[in-house]
Amino acid sequence: MPAVQLLLLACLLGGVGARTAQFQKANDRSGRCQYTFSVASPSESSCPEQGQATLAIQDLQRDSSEQRATLESTKARLSSLEALLHRLTSGQPAGPLETQQGLQRELEALRREREQLETQTQELESAYSNLVRDKSALEEEKRRLQAENEDLARRLESSSQEVASLRRGQCPQAHSSSQDVPSGSREVAKWNLENVDFQELKSELTEVPASQILKESPSGHPRNEEGGTGCGELVWVGEPITLRTAETITGKYGVWMRDPQAAFPYTGETTWRIDTVGTDIRQVFEYDHIRQFTQGYPSKVHVLPRPLESTGAVVYRGSLYFQAAESRTVLRYDLRTETLKAEKEIPGAGYHGQFPYSWGGYTDIDLAVDEIGLWVIYSTEAAKGAIVLSKLNPETLELEQTWETNIRKQSVANAFIICGTLYTVSSYSSPDATVNFAYDTGTRSSKALTVPFKNRYKYSSMVDYNPLERKLFAWDNFNMVSYDIKLSRL
Repeated sequence: MPAVQLLLLACLLGGVGARTAQFQKANDRSGRCQYTFSVASPSESSCPEQGQATLAIQDLQRDSSEQRATLESTKARLSSLEALLHRLTSGQPAGPLETQQGLQRELEALRREREQLETQTQELESAYSNLVRDKSALEEEKRRLQAENEDLARRLESSSQEVASLRRGQCPQAHSSSQDVPSGSREVAKWNLENVDFQELKSELTEVPASQILKESPSGHPRNEEGGTGCGELVWVGEPITLRTAETITGKYGVWMRDPQAAFPYTGETTWRIDTVGTDIRQVFEYDHIRQFTQGYPSKVHVLPRPLESTGAVVYRGSLYFQAAESRTVLRYDLRTETLKAEKEIPGAGYHGQFPYSWGGYTDIDLAVDEIGLWVIYSTEAAKGAIVLSKLNPETLELEQTWETNIRKQSVANAFIICGTLYTVSSYSSPDATVNFAYDTGTRSSKALTVPFKNRYKYSSMVDYNPLERKLFAWDNFNMVSYDIKLSRL
C-alpha cells in the first residue's frame, strides 16, 4: 500500500513538470482528510499589486472559456485519482493491473499537456523574436527616411535660393553671341547639368509657359539654347525601356504620367499611375520619386470624386486632366487641393466606344501635352470618324482652336503630339509597328511616315509624349515603358 501511494505522488509531481510543486496531505479542523497541491508561478516573482491584479483578472476573464475547459479536464483527472486513492485506502479490492493502467493514463495525459505548453512557449518566443527583428528593421528604415528627408530639405532650400537669385536677375552672364535675342528677354548662361539640384530647380521655373516662348519664334516652335528651333519632325523612336510591371489584372492597360511643368510640392520626378481596367475607376497612385514608382510603393493614393474612363489622362501644371466616365466631359482635378477646378463638355465628341482607337478601351477622348500646351484628340459625327484636334485652355478647359484631320481615328492604335504636330501609331499589337502619319497644325497638312515603333509586349494601350524629358511614355500589356526619340532639325 505505501508503495502505491508513493507511485501516485511521483506521477503527480512528474506530470506537472515543475520542480517547485508541493503536495500535502493533512486533516482539516473537522478531522476530514484534505490533499493540497501547490505550484509556483512560472512568470511572476511576487504577487501583483491591486491594479495589476485587476488587469490580470480581466485577462483571465477573457480567456475563461479555455481555462474552464482545462479546469474541467484537470478536475476529472483528479476525481479519477481520488477514487483510486479512496479504494486503495479503504481496503477495497483493486487489481494491480487496473491501478497501474489508470495511473499510466493520467501520467500520459499530463505529459501531453506539458508538451503542448512547451510548444506554445516556443511559438511565443519565436513570435517575440520576429517582432524584435521587425522593430529593428522599421527603426532603421525610419532613420534612413529621416536622413533622406533632411537631404531633400537641404536641396529644396538650395533650389529656393537659386530661384530667388534668378528672379532678382542675378544670373551669371553668358558669353557674347552673335545670335539674336528676342525683344523683352535676357540671355541666360547654360546650367551645369552635374548640379544635383538641377532637376528640382528646373521643375520650379514655371513662370514663363511654353506658349509664350513659342510667340517669340517666327516658325511657331520653341527655341533651343543655341537660338535655333528645338522642334522638328520625328525621325527615330528607340527601343522600349521597361520601368514597371502591373501586379494585377486591373493593370492590363492604364496610363502613367509625369508633369512637364510641375509646381510645388511636385517635381519633374513625381509620377502618377492609373490602372484603367474596371467599371468604377477612381484611384490615382502618386509616387514622389522614380525609385518608389519602379518598386511599386506609392506615397499617396488619390480617390477621384468622379470615375474616369479611357487611358487618355494627363498631368499638367499640378492638375490631372481626364475624361469623365460615359460622357464627353473633360475634368480638371487639382492634385494638391484634391478638388475639381473645371469641367468642359467637348462639343459633339464621341464617347464610350463611338470613335475609339483601334484597340478599343473607350479611348474616344485622348488628352495630350507638348511644348505648346494642353490638347484633346477626339472625333465627331460631323468629322465622320476622322481625328479632330483642339487646343485647350489649361485653366478653364475652353477650346481655343480646332483642327480637323483626314486621319480616321479607328484606323490607328494611338496618337501623341510633339511641337504642335500630331503623330499616330499604326498598330497596338504588332511587334514591328510604325509611326505612320503626321499632321502639322501649323500648315494644316498631313503626311505618311514609316518610323519604326516597337510593341514589345504586343498590347500598347497608351502612348504619350513628355516634353520635359523628350520621351514617349507607353503602357504595353501590364508594362510601363518609355522610348527615347530623335527629331530632325528645322
